[in-house]
Amino acid sequence: MALHWKLVVDTREAPALAEFWAAALEYEVEDNTELIAHLLKAGQLPESSVAEHGGRRFFRGFAAIRHPADPYDETTGIGQGRRILFQDVPEPKTAKNRLHLDVHADPGGRDALVARLETLGATRAKEVDQGPAGHWWVMRDPEGNEFCVS
Repeated sequence: MALHWKLVVDTREAPALAEFWAAALEYEVEDNTELIAHLLKAGQLPESSVAEHGGRRFFRGFAAIRHPADPYDETTGIGQGRRILFQDVPEPKTAKNRLHLDVHADPGGRDALVARLETLGATRAKEVDQGPAGHWWVMRDPEGNEFCVS
């Protein structure tokens, strides 16, 4: 039996960070428009629980991305495969991540990938050279979360 999971990332601005990671990983931002409209119409969701970002309605404080090849529920827009959920929390990031993503470039494409991620809002933190074990960049997303590019 397959284990169903999603990675949850605490954030200060979920929709913006979801857009960054969707572009970085070539994923899709989940579109919950139909689900939100249904819940509002049925009186099951107060308008105060909904926000707008980039012309799209979101559940306030939440946004998710999914792999474009994975299945998703067409009614809710919720992915049923590789998925990352971003949720707003009140406290700021204060220490190094205990879990992070590694983004792998095609052979010979690391520098181009690093440059592309920088245009999306990432910053380089440090270059790591482990000799035969490899060479990579530790980077930070727009909210300062560390990730590696190799």
